[in-house]
Amino acid sequence: MCRLYAMHANEPTRVECGLVRSQNALMAQSKSDRQGVMQGHGWGVADYNDGLPIIEKQTWAAFQGEHFSRKTSRVYAKTVVAHVRRATVGPTSMENTHPFHHGRWIFAHNGTVPHFDAIRHKMLEAMDPLHRSKIEGQTDSEHVFRYLMSLYLRHPEHGLLQTVRQGLSRIIASVDKIDPDARPGLNIVLTDGETMIGSRYNRSLVYLFRDHVFECPICKKPHVHHEPQQSYRAVEVASEPVTQLDVWDEIPNKKVYRVNEGFSFDMGDLP
Repeated sequence: MCRLYAMHANEPTRVECGLVRSQNALMAQSKSDRQGVMQGHGWGVADYNDGLPIIEKQTWAAFQGEHFSRKTSRVYAKTVVAHVRRATVGPTSMENTHPFHHGRWIFAHNGTVPHFDAIRHKMLEAMDPLHRSKIEGQTDSEHVFRYLMSLYLRHPEHGLLQTVRQGLSRIIASVDKIDPDARPGLNIVLTDGETMIGSRYNRSLVYLFRDHVFECPICKKPHVHHEPQQSYRAVEVASEPVTQLDVWDEIPNKKVYRVNEGFSFDMGDLP
């Protein structure tokens, strides 16, 4: 299962309300999501400081203790990725906790690759040795990350959106060849702090576009120290809406997307 959240904005933005204080904050989802399922096998929050990713992860549930709240209260960034885990492939451990990272790249995944033991060997064979040697855990998620990074390393001229589309399509085709009735779950988010790419495949995914600074109804403050010379723009993406007062729209199923310069989506199809 798992639940993820990502925010990408043109100005540093606080995310504490969406992750901790809102009606359906990610912390609340870790205790019980909309299906009543606990996502209690670890959490991670990643943001950027001077272009470098800062990641904090723990193996206990986000709603247990104060660590998740403390981390999110300090986050003030243009790009943020957060994740709460329900383990399906791989035990509970730091190595298996999202987000994963490589250099500036951050990756999180909601879903499961069916028949992963068989698919894993194909992904490993296609990986660049650099990424194959960096795998630390057992999850399908980390393998998908390293597989996509390998494809991009070898053919950056294809562009990241097309690379992600091709890579996920190959994984989907491999699953279908083994079991046509299987339903892989491949909601991902991949970012280097400047570019954000993602997908929706057989799991819920919604987004919220903001085109102005507003006073938050939860904390009664703006989330941005706004620079008046530019128009504020931000996109939030989440497995399910984290607030009830905002209008969240669905990202269509079986799509890859890129947050473009105007903070809208460029999309492509998945099979």
